[in-house]
Amino acid sequence: MNRSLHEWLAWQETAHDKAWDLGLHRIGAVWQAMGAPRLAAHIITVAGTNGKGSCVCWTEGLCQAHGVSVASFSSPHLSDYRERIRFDGDWVAEDALVAAFEAVDAARGDISLSYFEWSALAAFHLIARRQPQVAVLEV
Repeated sequence: MNRSLHEWLAWQETAHDKAWDLGLHRIGAVWQAMGAPRLAAHIITVAGTNGKGSCVCWTEGLCQAHGVSVASFSSPHLSDYRERIRFDGDWVAEDALVAAFEAVDAARGDISLSYFEWSALAAFHLIARRQPQVAVLEV
């Protein structure tokens, strides 16, 4: 079934029956099914309670200022879902994001994924395909 980005996002909001379902087993299993490709030469993970998005943007800008190709993933978005995944500061294209959701869907089998897991796996897929020098990931 060919879905638009809007249709994918609406479906993902209701596809997983638990609001909070912690653990890495689902995302790990799907990533393995996708071949677990390497994301980038260097990966920077940003964790914590406050300021993660700002830290991701700052690190992304620093990389760009030094001519380093960079991909970033952050969540949630402010105005448009595509801003979650950026390459050298530019939002991911809608058709690329739809293709990434299709790739995740093909690999997941009967594994139910949360909204965040769909986002992360789509981002990882896109980043692995692009192979930037640095990936900055908000976790």
